[in-house]
Amino acid sequence: MNFEQARFNMIEQQIRPWDVLDADVLQLLAVIKREDFVPLAHKVLAFADMEIPLGHGQSMLPPRVEARMLQDAVVQKTDNVLEIGSGSGYMAALLANQAHRVISLEINPDLAKMARENLQKAGITNAEVRQFDGSKGASAESPFDVIVLSGSVAEVPQALLAQLKVGGRLVAIVGDEPVMRATVVTRTSDTDFTTTQPWDTVAQRLQNFPEPERFTF
Repeated sequence: MNFEQARFNMIEQQIRPWDVLDADVLQLLAVIKREDFVPLAHKVLAFADMEIPLGHGQSMLPPRVEARMLQDAVVQKTDNVLEIGSGSGYMAALLANQAHRVISLEINPDLAKMARENLQKAGITNAEVRQFDGSKGASAESPFDVIVLSGSVAEVPQALLAQLKVGGRLVAIVGDEPVMRATVVTRTSDTDFTTTQPWDTVAQRLQNFPEPERFTF
């Protein structure tokens, strides 16, 4: 398989048409080897427009979704970033190349180990993977400039919003199937937040985040 051609096709045919036009993001996707973060059994699917199984009922988000979330996060070189849901470590690798420091929380010990090893092999030293329940965030290290949820939640958790700096951004996929919305929350003051929902997608649930009670008739 010609990985370089497949990577080029992924960027030009999937990601750019999905309104990912930030030159830095596109350059990063060309440099970070996505195939090195995909389980061996699925390596040929590394650049496919699909979720890739990681085991333990978890999966990698499609490339265009990760790219769009990265673009929406507007990560700066001085930013301290918190990621919830390390998965294979690919999103942490992308974030680490744009940020000062990344803490990535993964609830599953096997996935945390995989992500840690993948980041180490890629030579990324400013991203730390911790096996931890990400629904609580990492209050000891807060506040963060950017918080990225690499999976979906029913609603934006207040506990994570409280860990944002003023001016900080939280990027998440919020809602229920069949339609979820990419949600960008910016903290504008100690008490105020602004929210935009620029695009729709569907993603697997992150574990241990609260689900609102459903009324049945």
